Amino acid sequence: MPPFKLNIPVTLDPYLYLAMKTHNYNVFSDEELLALLHQDDTLSLQIIFSRYYAPLTQFSTIFTKDNTISEVLISDLFMNLWDNRKQLQIRLLKPYLFQAAKNLSLNHLKKHKPLLEPLENHETLLSGHLTPFEILTNRESQQRILSLINLLPERQREVLLMSRIEQIDKTNIAPLLGITVRTVETTLYQAIKSLRTLLSTSEKKK
Repeated sequence: MPPFKLNIPVTLDPYLYLAMKTHNYNVFSDEELLALLHQDDTLSLQIIFSRYYAPLTQFSTIFTKDNTISEVLISDLFMNLWDNRKQLQIRLLKPYLFQAAKNLSLNHLKKHKPLLEPLENHETLLSGHLTPFEILTNRESQQRILSLINLLPERQREVLLMSRIEQIDKTNIAPLLGITVRTVETTLYQAIKSLRTLLSTSEKKK
C-alpha cells in the first residue's frame, strides 16, 4: 500500500465514477485519462495511480534497492503529476511515468549517497567472457575509469553505466531505452571494447 492517500476533492463524471466504483479501470486508455486529468478530473488521477503505482514502485526499487524509499518517491511523483497537470506536456503516459520514476530515484541516490561505489568492490562488474576489462578495473583508479567512460558515445555510456555500475538487468534496460535486449547486449559489448581501446591509448600517452 502507498504511504499516503490522495486527499483531493472528487469531481463527478458519472461514467468515470461508475468505472472507479466497479474497478473497471481498463475501459479508459491512458490518452483518455490524460485528457480528463487536464480537465481537473480527480478520479482520472486515482485510476492512473491504481494502474501504475505498483509497477513504478517496483521499477524504482531497481535503483534505490529500498522498497520503502521507492514508495515515497512514487507517491511524490503522483502528487507532482496532479499539481502540475496544467503545465505538463505528456504525449505518452507510461514512458513519461517510468522516466520520471528513474529521474526521482537517481536524484535521491545522488543526494543521499555516492552514486558509485569503488569499482574494486564490483567483483561481478563484467561477465566471464569479458574478464580482461574486469582486470582493468581492478588495477585502475575509479576516477580514471569514470573519465574514460565519459568519452564513450552517449548510448554506449548509458548502457555501460546502467548495466555494470547501477546493476540494472538488461531486460529492464531495454524498455527504458526503447531498444531490444539484443541491442542492449551488443551495445554493452561495444562499450567495453571501446573502453579497452581508450585505456590502451591512455597507457601509451604516459
